[in-house]
Amino acid sequence: MRKKVNIGILGSTGSIGTQALQVISECKSIDYSVDFLTANNNFKLLIQQAIKHRPKSVVIANEAHVEEIKKQLKGLDISIYSGTSSLEKVVETETTNIVLTALVGFSGLKPTINAIKCGKKIALANKETLVVAGELIMSLCKKEGVPIIPVDSEHSAIFQCLQGEPQRHVDSLILTASGGPFVGKKRESLKNIQVRDALNHPNWEMGAKITIDSASLMNKGLEVIEAMWLFDISAKNIEVVVHRQSIIHSAVRFIDGSIVAQLGYPDMKLPIHYALSYPERQPSSLKKFDFLDYPSLSFEGPDYKTFKNLSLAFLAANKGGSVPCVLNAANEIVVQAFLEERISFLKMSDIIENCMEKINFVKKPDLKSLIDIDQETRFLANSLIK
Repeated sequence: MRKKVNIGILGSTGSIGTQALQVISECKSIDYSVDFLTANNNFKLLIQQAIKHRPKSVVIANEAHVEEIKKQLKGLDISIYSGTSSLEKVVETETTNIVLTALVGFSGLKPTINAIKCGKKIALANKETLVVAGELIMSLCKKEGVPIIPVDSEHSAIFQCLQGEPQRHVDSLILTASGGPFVGKKRESLKNIQVRDALNHPNWEMGAKITIDSASLMNKGLEVIEAMWLFDISAKNIEVVVHRQSIIHSAVRFIDGSIVAQLGYPDMKLPIHYALSYPERQPSSLKKFDFLDYPSLSFEGPDYKTFKNLSLAFLAANKGGSVPCVLNAANEIVVQAFLEERISFLKMSDIIENCMEKINFVKKPDLKSLIDIDQETRFLANSLIK
C-alpha cells in the first residue's frame, strides 16, 4: 500500500513550485493529494495547475485576478481565496501533512510561521525566512516539535550528509557555489553587465530573482545565514567553495578530518523529492548520476572583492540581530531595480552596504520589529536608487 501524503504548496507557479508538482505527478511510490496551491500574480498558470491537480483550495495574492479564477474554475470543488492574508490562513488546512514554502523573499515569513504554529512539517525552499528570522523560526519549531526539511540543493546535501551524525562530530560545513555566469571575471569587467547576461546561468534553471542573486553571489551569502540556523553552526565554521560544475552540492567536514559530500546532476527535482519523501528514501524517475559524465571536477575560492555581496552576507551573519533582515530587504529592492534596468549590476552591493550602515541595529528583534525593519530598509533602498 502506497504512503499517502497531503501537501500544500506556497508559491506553486514559481520554479520550485512547478518542479514540485512534476515530482508529485511522476512519483509512483507515494500517493500525493494536493490540499492547496498559491500564487502571487500568475493566475493563468494557477488555473492550469488547479484543473490538473484538483486542490481543495487556491489562493491568488493579487486580488485583481480572483474573479477570472472563479470564472475558470466554476463547477469544480475548489475554494478560491485572494489577498496576502489568505496565504497565512490556507496553511491551517487540517488535512495537510507538509507545507512546501516556495514563496520568494520576505513574503514567505508570516505564512511559514503560521504553518509551524499549526504543526505542519515544513519543506523549506524560502531561504529568506531563516535569513530574516532564523532565531525566531528555529525557536518556534522547537516549541511546536515541527521539523524543517531543507529544499535548497546545498542545504539538502548537508542535511543528507548529517544523517546519523551527532552535532559534536561536525567540524565545518562546505557550501559549494557554481560561481554564476560571471565566475572568473573581475569587478571592472562587470560595470556594463546587462540583465540578459546576469540571467544566463550556466547550470541551473531558476526564477529571475534567485538567478540574479546567484550572479552576484548574494544567493550563496543568504545560504550561509540559512545554514547557520538550520544546522546550529557559526558562520566562521562555514566555508564557501566555487565548484563550477555544480555536481557536489555541498559537504560536511567532520572532526576526524573526513569529508562527506552529496553529489548529483544540477536538477532541483532531486532535493524536492528527498524533502517530500523524508524520512524515507523513495524511488524516483530522475536520471541516475554517471561519474563518467564528469571526469574532471574543479574547485576554487570565491572572489570576495569582485562579488561584495558575499562579504556583506558574512558580515551580516557575524553581526546577527537585525542586520540579516536589512541585508535581505535591501537586496530584494535592488534586484528588482536591476531587473527593471534602473540600476547597474555593481550598484546593487553599494546600496545594500549603505542600508546596512544606516539602519539602526536591534539585537533581538521580534516579529513586529522585523516587519518594521524590513519596511524601513525598503524605503531607504528605494531612496538610494537614482
